[in-house]
Amino acid sequence: MRLPDEPDIPAQINIVPMIDVIFAILTFFIMSTLFLTRSEGLPVNLPKAATAKSEPAVPITVTIDQGGKISLNCEPLNLNALPERIRELMSNTSGVVVIINADENATHGQVVAVMDRLRQVEGAKLAIATMSDPSRTATQKP
Repeated sequence: MRLPDEPDIPAQINIVPMIDVIFAILTFFIMSTLFLTRSEGLPVNLPKAATAKSEPAVPITVTIDQGGKISLNCEPLNLNALPERIRELMSNTSGVVVIINADENATHGQVVAVMDRLRQVEGAKLAIATMSDPSRTATQKP
C-alpha cells in the first residue's frame, strides 16, 4: 500500500522574525536620539527662570563663565573685540539674536559690560539663556 504522493510545497522564507528585529533596532535608535541635545555654548550653570522660553534658532552665542572669561561661539574672545566679531558674523544677515549664556556665579558687572558692548551692534537682539525651573508653576508668584 502506498500513500498518495503529496505535491511538493515550494520552500519559503519566513521574514516575520527579521521584521521584528528591524523594528526593535529602529525603536532603539529612535529612543536614543531623543536624548541627544544640541549645545550651543560652553557648559555653564544657567540660572533658573519660571518664564524661560526656548529660541528656535541660536545663530550667535556669547558665553560668560564664572571666572568672567568671554567666549563667542565657543571661541575665547576679548571684550573689546566682541562688537566687531558680532558685526562680522552678522554681515550677511540682519536682525540676529545674540544669546548670552552667563554662569549664575558670573559677576553682574561683567554681564552688563557684555550687554553694553552688544547694544553697540546695530540689528543685534539680545536674549539671556536660562533653564526652566520645574519647581515653580505659572500660578506661583514671586
